[in-house]
Amino acid sequence: MAHLFALVGLFGILTLTGGAASAQTPPTPTELAAYRGLHAAAAKGSIDDIGQPRQQGADPNARDSNGRTPLHVAAFQGHGSVARALIAAGSDPGLLDNQRYDAVTIAAVRDDVPMLKALLASGASAKLMTSIYDGTALIAAAHLGHDGVVRELIRAGAPLDHVNNLGWTALIEAVILGDGGPRHTETVRALVEAGANPKIPDRNGMTPLQHAEARGYASMASILRQAGR
Repeated sequence: MAHLFALVGLFGILTLTGGAASAQTPPTPTELAAYRGLHAAAAKGSIDDIGQPRQQGADPNARDSNGRTPLHVAAFQGHGSVARALIAAGSDPGLLDNQRYDAVTIAAVRDDVPMLKALLASGASAKLMTSIYDGTALIAAAHLGHDGVVRELIRAGAPLDHVNNLGWTALIEAVILGDGGPRHTETVRALVEAGANPKIPDRNGMTPLQHAEARGYASMASILRQAGR
């Protein structure tokens, strides 16, 4: 019965939040068209424009009305080579936009492995606390079942057992916000193989295994059961 109440409570939280990776705000077509300078170069994916003499002295960390830097725009648009050039020109990959997302978490939510690799290779961190949920790029990727991104973030040293302000780890989110399908299952496998702690419960005392069993996610439950031995 306690588990039933816990699941009801979980449904209420999900209804209120819409899930933990849904608050990103990419530039609108109107904003993209109106950009100038480095923001415009990032939007178009133009490395040449970043290096043009008229861009000399431009602030690589300038913000638009939503707090997006040119690097955020490049991440939203999937322009990995431009992201590298911007970081080389002084863009800070640790800056957050108004929704508290960095470029790495933007790439993680977009399931953009090439962009993620470009950012990490240029010195961006996989360890930042991001979003209004005080989460991480790894938690956001696990939520969405972006298993390839999850593996890249793990390789980059992302914190495996970070607990966000909903009381959830990446493992818990992969189960309770996933669909139990192949990609979420592979996400669970990647986290477990990397050493994520399967015994950390949510605020109601339910572990990832208990959540998987309650949902009938047999493959996930098997992985978590083996990890908990």
